[in-house]
Amino acid sequence: SCRNRHCPTCQGANGFDWLDKQAELLLPIPYFHLVFTLPHELNPLIQQNRAPFYDLLFDTVSATLLEFGRNHLHAQSGLTAVLHTWSQTLLDHYHLHCIVTGGLRLNAPGWQGTSPHWLFPVRALSKVFRGKFRAGLRQLYIGGKLEFHGQLQALAPAGQFETWLRQACGKNWVVYAKRPFAGPDAVLANRHRHARIVQARAALPGQSRKTKPTAKATPPVTTVLPICPHCRQP
Repeated sequence: SCRNRHCPTCQGANGFDWLDKQAELLLPIPYFHLVFTLPHELNPLIQQNRAPFYDLLFDTVSATLLEFGRNHLHAQSGLTAVLHTWSQTLLDHYHLHCIVTGGLRLNAPGWQGTSPHWLFPVRALSKVFRGKFRAGLRQLYIGGKLEFHGQLQALAPAGQFETWLRQACGKNWVVYAKRPFAGPDAVLANRHRHARIVQARAALPGQSRKTKPTAKATPPVTTVLPICPHCRQP
């Protein structure tokens, strides 16, 4: 087995097993689809430090959502998260898709539902998510867990890193939220499909979602490059 998660022969069955297990956990309640996106200014450093960045992204997103559940609704949220590392144009685009319960388990026995049209304010989610990620990234740097190679060696000194960090975190970070119209099971299936393989009919760079697909084949290098970072090293 090549153990590559994109291989339909070696990992296809595992992907469907994961999908079945996640579907069994779904409750007959409303769910919301949230997406937390990292700014592209972080991309060069992410490419050299994938594991710590991915861990930090999962940790800060889950901590943000659980904190909002406790502080705003005094209850505990439930969530499932899937990492995506590229966009529909096959360019680096690091973001986390989350399926969040439209209701919460109370501290005492019981269940508290939320509005079917609103969960948490996205602007507030964005600010808290950005703050937690910035603090976590600073701790990774202080702990010596980040690597700087090539042109990024200029960011290794503490002063340069802090300047870069302020610039990367100076803009608003994108958080998207809506209730999935087709239901949470459809969102799970969609996330599984896109996380498992790069579709053969991938959009060409610069082609928008509304543009009619062309008959021109995607260059092999364009299709292979997004897979390479996820292949296991020998």
